[in-house]
Amino acid sequence: MALVTLDDIEQAAKRLEGVAQPTPVELSRAISAIAGRRTVLKCEHLQRTGSFKIRGAYNRIAQLSAGERSGGVVCSSAGNHAQGVALSAALAGVPATVFMPTGAPLPKVEATRGYGAEVILTGSGYDDAHAAAQAWTAERGATFVHPFDHPDVIAGQGTIGLEVLEQVPDAGTVIVPMGGGGLVSGVAAAVKAVRPSVRIVGVQAAGAAAFPASLAAGEPRPLAEVTTFADGIAVKTPGALTLRHVAALVDEVVTVTDEAIARAVLLLVERAKQVVEPAGAAGLAALLDGAATLIEPVVVVLGGGNVDPLLLLRIIQSGMFEEGRYFAFRTRLRDRPGALSGLLALIGAAGANVVAISHHRLGTRLGVIEVEVHIEVETRGPAHTGDLVDALLAAGYPVT
Repeated sequence: MALVTLDDIEQAAKRLEGVAQPTPVELSRAISAIAGRRTVLKCEHLQRTGSFKIRGAYNRIAQLSAGERSGGVVCSSAGNHAQGVALSAALAGVPATVFMPTGAPLPKVEATRGYGAEVILTGSGYDDAHAAAQAWTAERGATFVHPFDHPDVIAGQGTIGLEVLEQVPDAGTVIVPMGGGGLVSGVAAAVKAVRPSVRIVGVQAAGAAAFPASLAAGEPRPLAEVTTFADGIAVKTPGALTLRHVAALVDEVVTVTDEAIARAVLLLVERAKQVVEPAGAAGLAALLDGAATLIEPVVVVLGGGNVDPLLLLRIIQSGMFEEGRYFAFRTRLRDRPGALSGLLALIGAAGANVVAISHHRLGTRLGVIEVEVHIEVETRGPAHTGDLVDALLAAGYPVT
């Protein structure tokens, strides 16, 4: 199958008029200063359904024949593709059935139902949901809308590349998150067709990095497992078509850790005032880590913003810990009235904020009249944490 062309993407852009909204770009001075490079954020997390997925889904569904439409569409997804297909099908007047893992985030499940799709929860992960969707497709004669490995889907995602070139005409590098590769394939096809000198960098989570081995082998090679909290890019096997696009058009593929992604999510919340899900923030994580060769200005595609609030809280805490702004330690006290208040007074005087505390009276390391205290505090960073530890040690409190 041939690679997606510029004409394919331009035709997709026409179909998407009035359906997918052009998303804004934002020159972030704060992030530019931290990254040491002029950085522009492509805010695709502000797209309808909260991610770029509606672009490819609608471009695929809009081209179905009358017979295919009557049979309905089916997809499997952990969340974003599900919502894109559900809304696209509703707009096109096509019945949609969506298979999602039983552990899919509740907000994504409810949003998918809210767009009018029938949601079937099955299996423990994406692979189970995908297998169930394939069986349903064979039994019912429905049309399967692939999340990434189809030319119409790739062309729809490629409209982001056209927007980037219009909005940032001097772009030097475009950084794109990668799971199955549909987004980076489309963006690369658009950008390289218009301006071949622009670098395209794809970013995968280190625990779900299927592309490096597949590129080396020249064919899709599945991972034995994926381990990342960035569920939107947790894909075991690249698509055959997306692999060809990446091999031909993407300049560099890099990986980032979950910890780096957590820091990026936190930075976006604090400094850019943008709420972005882990998969959508992978590109920024690569920029901050210096993981790729870049030409300024750098455009970072923020792919989606559908993050469960409870997960966001954990991410923020993890990001603060990685930045040295969240410090957990143990110390020992005499088990007598006023001992704890004295310790807390010292911590407060040092300018740290206690967020959790617990007592432990039993332990082989403790004396009969001693108590161990586990404390978690917020600090202003590593230097402040060091000052706090020095103050504790100077006052006679052991710190572990």
